[in-house]
Amino acid sequence: MRARVHNGPSLSATGVTVAFGGFKALTDVSLTITPGAVHGLIGPNGAGKTTMVNVLTGFQAPTTGTVKLGERNIGNLAAHALRREGVARTFQAGRLFTGLDVLDNLAVTGVGLGHSRHASEVEALRILDWMEVPHLAEKPAAGLPYTDERRVGIARALMFAPAFLLLDEPAAGMSETEAADLAGLIRRVAEELGTGVLLIEHNVELVLSVTSHVYVLDAGQLIEEGNRAAITASQRVRDAYFGADQEAA
Repeated sequence: MRARVHNGPSLSATGVTVAFGGFKALTDVSLTITPGAVHGLIGPNGAGKTTMVNVLTGFQAPTTGTVKLGERNIGNLAAHALRREGVARTFQAGRLFTGLDVLDNLAVTGVGLGHSRHASEVEALRILDWMEVPHLAEKPAAGLPYTDERRVGIARALMFAPAFLLLDEPAAGMSETEAADLAGLIRRVAEELGTGVLLIEHNVELVLSVTSHVYVLDAGQLIEEGNRAAITASQRVRDAYFGADQEAA
């Protein structure tokens, strides 16, 4: 798969608040995703992680605040328009077209982006080969093993080299070995393709192992950000996230 090094603008959110009636899912949250780097977004259940991803990818308009690609405000763009701008995502549920094989699942994305069927199939095969899963191309999407379903979701999001890839709980349900393989793939996406990655995960160790910068949400607010050392040293993070895990254990 051809490398595409992105030296372009960052994807950023500034002062984002999302309110549903009287409930605020996010309050004044700011974060930035830079090309060629892996960033993390963690927090306990209900922290607002998926809402933040929805805002960044056009599935949820912010009540207040801005989303920008470089200096351009893109907060009013719909999801399909943002995908054409190079902002791709995966979903917690695979959302594959179960009546199609894997190759067609990827090709449909390419056609939706405005490419020909032939070009989309060529790109799909290239991505599957780069991900070292070319054997999946002719497999029916229905009945794929769980881990392969997650791989196909990532492959589909990588169609035609997006500048940014947001991964929503990609390691959910994976074994330790499978999660380690996923970590290697995420590093390659950033390092070899130059794609800016935002990894949203409950597997904190996975996030800390692959990211250069982590954002921590709790109850819709950004309570901490920084590198691995800063996050693991933060009492606020331990109280909100690690402490909850330890109490549950």
